[in-house]
Amino acid sequence: MDALDRRQFLVRTGLMLGAGLLAGALPLPKALGQTTASPPPKLDTWEAVRNQFLLKRDWIHMTGFLLASHPAPVREAIERHRLGLDEDPATYWFEHEESAEAEVLRAAAGYLGAQPTDIALTDSTTMGLGLLYGGLTLWPGQEILSTTHDHYSTETSLRHRAERTNTSFRQVPLYKQLASVSKDELVESLIKAVRPNTRYVAVTWVHSSTGLKLPIRAMADALAVINAKRNEKDRVIFCVDGVHGFGVEDVAVADLGCDFFTAGCHKWMFGPRGTGLVWGHPKAWPLAHATIPTFNNEAYRIWMKDLPPHEVPKAAIMTPGGFHSFEHRWALDEAFKFHLAIGRDRIATRIHLLNRQLKEGLAAMKHVTLHTPMADDLSSGIVCFEVEGMAPEQIVQSLRQKKILASVTPYATKYARLAPSLLTSPKEVDKTLDAIRKLAG
Repeated sequence: MDALDRRQFLVRTGLMLGAGLLAGALPLPKALGQTTASPPPKLDTWEAVRNQFLLKRDWIHMTGFLLASHPAPVREAIERHRLGLDEDPATYWFEHEESAEAEVLRAAAGYLGAQPTDIALTDSTTMGLGLLYGGLTLWPGQEILSTTHDHYSTETSLRHRAERTNTSFRQVPLYKQLASVSKDELVESLIKAVRPNTRYVAVTWVHSSTGLKLPIRAMADALAVINAKRNEKDRVIFCVDGVHGFGVEDVAVADLGCDFFTAGCHKWMFGPRGTGLVWGHPKAWPLAHATIPTFNNEAYRIWMKDLPPHEVPKAAIMTPGGFHSFEHRWALDEAFKFHLAIGRDRIATRIHLLNRQLKEGLAAMKHVTLHTPMADDLSSGIVCFEVEGMAPEQIVQSLRQKKILASVTPYATKYARLAPSLLTSPKEVDKTLDAIRKLAG
C-alpha cells in the first residue's frame, strides 16, 4: 500500500459501523461505472417468484436447501459490487464498506426482528458455529449438553471447545421412536437431561438427518423455569443451529426464546453464497469471545489510540475481520428484502403445503417408509424417506435419471431426501411422487 499512508487508510475505510450508520438508511455512493439497480420485481404469483432464478427449467429442483441459486435482485447486486471492485478496488471499498455493511445489518435485523448491533456476520453456518462455540465462557465443572441428532459441524465445534477447556460434553437422544415423536417428548427429554452443572444447551431447529423440527419456543420456556432458580453465572444458555428453519418458518428469531441463533444465509434465504450470521441476545453476548480479530472501526481505532478505550458491541467484535468476498456480503440485504417482498407468512404456507403434499403421497406408498413427521409443528421443508430394496444413493440416482434432483442425508444413518421449496411447484411434486411410485418392485 505504497500510495496510501496505512493510518489514513484505516481511518478512511471505517472498518466497522458506528451507531449513526445503523440507526438510519444512508445512500450508497455510486460505483465507478455502476448502473442503476433494477426496480423491485413484482412477486404476487409463485411463477413470478420462480422466474427470478436461472435454474434449469427441465429439472425438478428438490435440493435448493443445500446451496442457493441467486434470485435476480441478489445477482444484480453482486454484479454491481463486483464491477465497482474490478474497476477500482480501493476507491470502491473506501466508499462502500461502512454503509454497505450497515445496510446488510439493518436488513438482517428487520427480518430477524432484532437489533443490528446484536448480529455478527459470518460466511456460513459452520463458521458461525465454530466462532460461537469455540469462544464460549466455561468454568471448571460446567458442561455442554447437546443431542445425538445434530450435524457434524455442531458436534465437532462443541467437542473442540470441551477439549480445550477440559469440560464435559454430553449428548442425549430426544426421542425413542421418530414415528411416534411428540412435542412433549422432545421437551421432556431435553429438560430431564439438564444437570445442575449444565451451562450450555445446543440443539438444531430442523434436523437435516430426518426433517424433524424441534419446538424451540417450548424448550426455551422450559429452560426458563430452570433458570429462574439459578444464579446468573449458572444460567443455562440455549444455543440453536437454525439454518433449515431460517427462511422457511414465519417466526422472528427473538420470539424463539433462545440465547444464540446461528444460520447460513445461502440456503433457504437465497442469500449470496458464502454468507451467514450469528444473532445473540444482548445478555448472552458477553459470554462469547472472538477467535478472529475484527475489523470493527471503533475497536481498530482504539488500538491505534485514535479513540479512548470504550466498550464495543460484542456482535461487532465477533464479526471476523480481514477482506471477504465483499460483492457477496454486500448483496445480502437483497435476500432479506426479497423474502419480505414475498411475505414471510406466504413463504411458510407455501413450503408447508408442498411438503405436506409430498409426505402424504409418500405415506400412501407401500414400498416407501416416510421418516419425517407429518405434522407441520414437527416438520419444515425437508422430507426423508426410504424405498424398500433400494439404498438411498440408488434412489437419488434413479430420480436423477428422470431429471429430479434429490440428496442423501450426510449422517451415519442415511435416507433419501427431498425438499420442496419456492423453487418447485405442486405439479413438480406430483411428478416426483410418480417417479418414486414407479420404483416399486
